[in-house]
Amino acid sequence: MIYDPSTNPLNAQEWIFPFLEVIHISSFAMSVGTIAVLDLKLLGLGMRNYTATQLWRGLLLWTIAGLAIVMSSGLLLFTTDPFRYYYNPAFRFKVLMLLIAIVFHYTAVRKVAGSKNWPGISAGAAAISIGLWASVVFGGIFYAFVA
Repeated sequence: MIYDPSTNPLNAQEWIFPFLEVIHISSFAMSVGTIAVLDLKLLGLGMRNYTATQLWRGLLLWTIAGLAIVMSSGLLLFTTDPFRYYYNPAFRFKVLMLLIAIVFHYTAVRKVAGSKNWPGISAGAAAISIGLWASVVFGGIFYAFVA
């Protein structure tokens, strides 16, 4: 059986896809923004009145909510034309980097944020985290330019 994107209810109205895209990008900005605040703290570049542990706890709910909405809206967007997404190398790169970034954030960054490590270890974890999340962003951007 061949998949026909026109049978997907999300493709029935021309405004649904852009609306989902706005939700997807906005919630991604929220979650990556909260992660960036923590990473900048670990780099020693901001939020001097808070410890990394305080920031981790204070931003956790917002980060999880943003990631949950990103994943949900992303899955809905994927259903609009799954073969086009699946066979696009930029999309596969984006998903791979997203999985790695999430695992790294909830393992290494969490551990560093909750401990009194040396500044070099904290900065290294933050730099890797920023690089991983930037890779997710670039994978999403380049999806449109890769056939």
